Amino acid sequence: MATGGRRITVGGARQRTILALLLLAAGRIVSVDTMVEAVWQGEPPATARTQVAICIAALRKTFKAEGFGEELISTAHPGYQLDPAGHQVDLLLATELVRQAEQLAEQGGTAAAAERYEQALRLWRGPVLAGVTGRRVEEEAERLEEWRLVLHDEAIALQLALGNHQELIGRLTALVREHPLRERTRHSLMLAQYRAGRRAEALETFRDGRQVLIDELGIDPGPALHDLHEAVLRDDAALTLEVAQVAEELPEPTPAAPVELRVTPSDLPPNVPAFTGRSEEIARLDTLLTDRRDDEAPAIGFVTGVAGVGKTGLAVHWAHRAARHFPDGRLFVDLCGHDEANEPVAAAEVLSRFLRSLGVPAEQIPPGLEERVSLYRSMLVDRRLLVVLDNVRSVAQIRPLLPANGRCCVVVTSRDPMEQLMLRYGAVRVQLAVLPPAQAVELLARIVPAERIAADPEQSTRLAELCDHLPLALRIAGARLASKPHWTVRHLVGRLADERRRLDELSQGESQVRAGFALSYRYLSFDEARLYRRLALLPVPDFAVWVGAALLDCDQFEAERLIEHLVDVQLLEAVGSDATGQLRYRLQNLLRLFARERAVAEEAEEELAAARDRAFRAWLTIADQAHDREMGGPYSVLHGDSPRYPVDPDLVDDLLGSPLDWFEAERLSLVAVVDQAAGLGEHELAWDLAGTAIMLFDVRNYAEDWELCCQRALKACEDAGNARGTSHMLTVLGANRIRVGSIEEGMRFLESALEIGERTDDLHCKALSTNHLARADRLQGRLSLAATRLREATELYHRIGDRVGEAHTLGQLALVAMATGEKDEAVRLATEAVQVVEVTGETRTTAQAIYWLGRAHAARGQHREAARAYERVVRIVRAKGDLLGTAHVLLSQGELAIAQGEPGRARANLVEALDLAQRLGASHACGWVLLLLGGLERGTGDPVAARHRYEQACEVLARADSLVLLKQAEQALAELNGAAAEPAPQHTA
Repeated sequence: MATGGRRITVGGARQRTILALLLLAAGRIVSVDTMVEAVWQGEPPATARTQVAICIAALRKTFKAEGFGEELISTAHPGYQLDPAGHQVDLLLATELVRQAEQLAEQGGTAAAAERYEQALRLWRGPVLAGVTGRRVEEEAERLEEWRLVLHDEAIALQLALGNHQELIGRLTALVREHPLRERTRHSLMLAQYRAGRRAEALETFRDGRQVLIDELGIDPGPALHDLHEAVLRDDAALTLEVAQVAEELPEPTPAAPVELRVTPSDLPPNVPAFTGRSEEIARLDTLLTDRRDDEAPAIGFVTGVAGVGKTGLAVHWAHRAARHFPDGRLFVDLCGHDEANEPVAAAEVLSRFLRSLGVPAEQIPPGLEERVSLYRSMLVDRRLLVVLDNVRSVAQIRPLLPANGRCCVVVTSRDPMEQLMLRYGAVRVQLAVLPPAQAVELLARIVPAERIAADPEQSTRLAELCDHLPLALRIAGARLASKPHWTVRHLVGRLADERRRLDELSQGESQVRAGFALSYRYLSFDEARLYRRLALLPVPDFAVWVGAALLDCDQFEAERLIEHLVDVQLLEAVGSDATGQLRYRLQNLLRLFARERAVAEEAEEELAAARDRAFRAWLTIADQAHDREMGGPYSVLHGDSPRYPVDPDLVDDLLGSPLDWFEAERLSLVAVVDQAAGLGEHELAWDLAGTAIMLFDVRNYAEDWELCCQRALKACEDAGNARGTSHMLTVLGANRIRVGSIEEGMRFLESALEIGERTDDLHCKALSTNHLARADRLQGRLSLAATRLREATELYHRIGDRVGEAHTLGQLALVAMATGEKDEAVRLATEAVQVVEVTGETRTTAQAIYWLGRAHAARGQHREAARAYERVVRIVRAKGDLLGTAHVLLSQGELAIAQGEPGRARANLVEALDLAQRLGASHACGWVLLLLGGLERGTGDPVAARHRYEQACEVLARADSLVLLKQAEQALAELNGAAAEPAPQHTA
């Protein structure tokens, strides 16, 4: 609203929405219900109608203060009406001017009709209803914007008929750039270019339009554009202009009041085709749209991320989306901050461009930077304008380009940190990550015909993974598929699967993934570049600072400084802190491939191998310490000859406050390092690290990791003829097989391990394999053989000073004694096990020994002593996150509750134990719980439920090779069914 050339500010979003409704319906009644719906979007408060009345009163007060009079807005049932009499309403005036133009055109008054259209278009001073929200208002704004574009087309058609083609080219170029899908506008531009003697440009305009239509809509241009293209190719004489004669004798309609021209720049490049996702980032940028006063600082958004992540795309997409909020124009510039071919653009040059866009003639642009800044900021006073500064190198580069007017808004994109933008200017930081997997596939489907992507969803997901979900890489891959309709998605996946070729495949044409990474890499210092290259040597999913320190053989503070700079320049990604409090970082896969290329090109193989070896040995050093702290000493583990890397003791203390937490944080890295070391033939390190990590795999039930590490290390040891490593890997693989229920297979591994131990007279190897063989014997009911083996293992452990191993075999002997009815002996052996291991602290083995003592007490009917033991075990295993240990002690607590006649408590413990056992895939424990639940159901008078539990137990225990428990389950089921059965031996643990 304005009066006397002076703008009137209408306060509050509700007042603006209501005023917009009245102006759109000037001279007609707008109901209160319509206003309520527009303002509150279908969710009005109880006081909505009262609040509408308050807004109307405020509007009347504002207009009266400006001299309009109270009669401008009148009350008329069922709402209100704005009376346009005596006032100029731009919409009504534009409608009248268009009516006159159409009338004149019909009568042959081409020049006069063209002028009426131009007068109507000059009434637009930016997007209609900018800053006004509400679905009804926004729909009307879209309609009026479409009408404006139609008026442009009508006006231009008349101007072309008048021979003004030369003058129209600049205007048409801008319109086509903003609305590349409007074929009529592109048709006019081609015709103007041809008539101006610019035939090649006309053909280029057609080719650009055809490509945009194919990319955006999957269609070719319509007949009119095709016909014009053919006519231009053959220089059709029909394209030659015969200038229309103006019918001067026609009566002129009443002239409209002249409207002062104000240049509204629109320099935005075309919107991004197939833009996908980024809803959260767009919402963050939307916070820049809040109203500000002229005397406030401008709102600034800062979009940052790795090369190719879509920073420019988001900025341009959001700028188009928010354009209606900036009625005074949109400026855009690529500052070439990271450009291989061009140097960063100077602020003085950018200001010259901006001033010309704002309507300043070239000859009036001052020569000096300070004078240009002053003129630029003066022209932005009282304007609401958007400035997009793309590809920025530094804050200093853009400081002169920042408006001083709070009603303006700036969006900056850069891969550099730009901390001063946040510190000094309060910029809103928008960190772009790669796309989520589903959105990455969606982007492919918007570039490639969707049916090709949908036809093979598995390979499409794999293609997105190989592109690292990076928008630039996805667009390149999608464009390659789109341009080669005979290629399947699987074919392109096969080409990208080869890591040696992947960057080549994604670096073709103008858009190159490798080139984008290279621009960031070339600005690194010597040490930063060296660390970045060497990080690519390790196939780990993420890493902590100490890994970088080992790669460079420097202290952790220097490594952290270098790593954080790599994060700042978007070559590394920070992924948060792990359970030990250490920050973790990761290399995206494509960045890893680029770093590996540079490593091979710039460093000697010996240097790279030495760096990788230091990192491997640092993992081994810390894993060694973690095992010893968790187990109370170097117990139940074998080591090889691989030398340790010296890690700062203070750092080790920080990392190993909870050893299991460190193991958990490094689990995937440990698996990757063992796998890589084995593949490189570093067999000593591979088996040593795998054996040390077994404690984590056992406690947390990572059976697959256990299997993978030990199989890879075993292969390396066998190939190298490493007897001790081979024996130990066979032992732990056999133990894992028994643990998951493949007892016979596990015994074959263990017998092979024992044979190597006996041949080499390796006492520790013999003790470990004998111990696990005894457990298999006990589970299958060979109690006498189990006892013999356990006594032998106990003696071996005692000779080598392995307290944990000794306690373990004593505990197993106690279980054998319970199974043979020697209850007093069982208590004695279990008590001795506790005494042997308690000196190591509250370790997992301590918990196991106390657990065996509790079971021995329970077997003697000493329920109170058993309960106390179980409670202590629960405290230890829960604190350590030992899920399998938790399942076993809950099982025993349930069994004890049954013996004490407490079925409710028994059921609760057993159901929780069953849930844990099933989640862990612990077949033996699962079958045991089902057997106990069957007995509980039978004892509480539910034979149907009992039969179901017994049948489940038989099925699970048969798969687990748990012969003793299986015999008990079969006997219980037979008794329930009324059949006689042979007595089963009793299972104890």
